[in-house]
Amino acid sequence: MRGIRGAITVDRDSSDEIAQATLLLFETMMKKNHLEPDDITAVFITVTHDLKSAFPARAIRQIEEYRFLPLMCAQEIPIEGTIKRCIRLMMIAFCPNVSHEAIRHVYMREAQNLRRDLKGENNG
Repeated sequence: MRGIRGAITVDRDSSDEIAQATLLLFETMMKKNHLEPDDITAVFITVTHDLKSAFPARAIRQIEEYRFLPLMCAQEIPIEGTIKRCIRLMMIAFCPNVSHEAIRHVYMREAQNLRRDLKGENNG
């Protein structure tokens, strides 16, 4: 089992933007890590306190292959001065032949600033 991290920001709090960004991030994480639907065990999703229009998990759940995938949404700790309008994913995947160092974490848009140490090889 491996944990794969990802984050993306949206320009505004709207259900369409949240859904589109969530799917873009999820699909990019899958592609960059060469994962198939059955490789995913669960996905934990958090949003910053300023995103209230939609559950990001709903966008993933509407894809037939992921209808029964365990998904959970929660709110990030509202730390003063932190990134705004951010969706974070923690994907738990079965990839027994992949080292921690080989995992491709994906930080997109303004969320790239969250993990500057991962820019380059390990940031999808």
